[in-house]
Amino acid sequence: MIIGRSAVVGKEGAVKAVDPSRNEQIEPAFGLASTAELEKTCTLAEQAFDTYRETTPEQRAKFLETIADRIMDLGTTLIERAMQETGLPQARLEGERGRTCNQLRLFAKVVRDGRYLSATLDSALPDRAPAPRPDLRLRKIGLGPVAVFGASNFPLAFSVAGGDTASALAAGCPVVVKAHSAHLGTSELVAKAVQQAAIECDMPEGVFSMLIGAGQTIGQNLVAHPAIKAVGFTGSRAGGVALMKTAAARPEPIPVYAEMSSINPVFLLEGALTSNEKLAQQFADSATLGAGQFCTNPGLLIAIESPALDKFIAGAKEALAAKGAATMLTPGIHSAYNTGVAKLSKVEGVKLIGQGKTSEVPCGAVAGLYETSGENFLARPELEDEIFGPTSLLIRCRNEAELVAVAEHVEGQLTAAVHATGADIAVAKKLLPTLERKAGRILFNGFGTGVEVAHAMVHGGPFPSTSDSRSTSVGASAIDRFLRPVCYQDVPAELLPAALADGNPLAVPRVVNGELVLK
Repeated sequence: MIIGRSAVVGKEGAVKAVDPSRNEQIEPAFGLASTAELEKTCTLAEQAFDTYRETTPEQRAKFLETIADRIMDLGTTLIERAMQETGLPQARLEGERGRTCNQLRLFAKVVRDGRYLSATLDSALPDRAPAPRPDLRLRKIGLGPVAVFGASNFPLAFSVAGGDTASALAAGCPVVVKAHSAHLGTSELVAKAVQQAAIECDMPEGVFSMLIGAGQTIGQNLVAHPAIKAVGFTGSRAGGVALMKTAAARPEPIPVYAEMSSINPVFLLEGALTSNEKLAQQFADSATLGAGQFCTNPGLLIAIESPALDKFIAGAKEALAAKGAATMLTPGIHSAYNTGVAKLSKVEGVKLIGQGKTSEVPCGAVAGLYETSGENFLARPELEDEIFGPTSLLIRCRNEAELVAVAEHVEGQLTAAVHATGADIAVAKKLLPTLERKAGRILFNGFGTGVEVAHAMVHGGPFPSTSDSRSTSVGASAIDRFLRPVCYQDVPAELLPAALADGNPLAVPRVVNGELVLK
């Protein structure tokens, strides 16, 4: 573990990562944290907060960029360990490493830009009648130390130095990471890179730490600790809801930004089904990408009965039949996937219409496409359960009204996609208001797999896709989760933060008496 500037081996038992391609444990063993080590970690983070949050934009940006540099310095050592612990291919992990570093550099740019501060100045009006106005100035500051939970399906981009960590550090918040047990060696390597960057950039000792321990003990106790002021989580609905309950039950409740469950409905309109001959293959490719272990995987297809739909189904069946079984991230995820598929197959009115190749590969996931009617889907809530892996459910609707009813029925989603041509605009127009209420990202003629790291990206949505529909875990706006506004009234000039000082020494964009001033 990394506790401030120390490397610590926990003494509360030990755990090893597993190579899912062989279903065998990997050396070495990693020690689990004690309550005393958790307490020390949180105390260091709390002590670091006031110093770290007042670092200049340039200092913080340089820190984020240095983390990215130190991760890249790990070279093949990081990729090889991640391959061993996840079963993911080299190209995928190299791409994810690039995304991780791009996220860090994006938030460095956000910090330098200064708009995240929302610096606002309203000048005093001492002669205003009937009452004078005081001098008012506003900026946003970090919430405090943030607990970040590493995700199983992204060992780099949603883990130790992933988007939650990058955005929290950018906001001026120290971070305590709970490493995911599926990729402990990968987590240790990245944590040491962050630690090295903190030392190089002369950051306070508690700005970053990483603990190893069971979620039911270390994870829950971390969320319950009074020094922690917010939580970033990516994982199951059960896990996210458990953390939400712990955070809400504290004497001082704190926000939990949990990305959880999503089946990402895809509406296949007749014009697209008729004109896009590659649509079935595109679906199969998206559904099986990364063994279907993406939170934006197309778990639900919705279409109106037609000859074009029958042709799509035939194409999807053929495309899936060519897909081999892919290694899933952990034996536990593989077992849960098989359980979910078996449960779906036994639901009345559901039938299998396409399947991938079977295999004896350990933890190998066989792709599948099932079908049911719109009427059956609307009557059976269990058909909305997420199956984390390469299986999707097709909903055959009798007419446009039933298609819209299905859209209204589904829970909150990370993404919703519509495949349409100009001939489908009238139907798409009816769907769009519903999809705006249901999803954080709406795509046309594409699939949700592949989340761009960009300023305009939203990776969030209404519950149960996330715990707070006002937030995103990807994109520049992710920093807003870990900030809160503070107003300064008639504060002496000598005590004002630099972002609000006369003369604008930080040269950040500000709103002055209602007018935007860029520098």
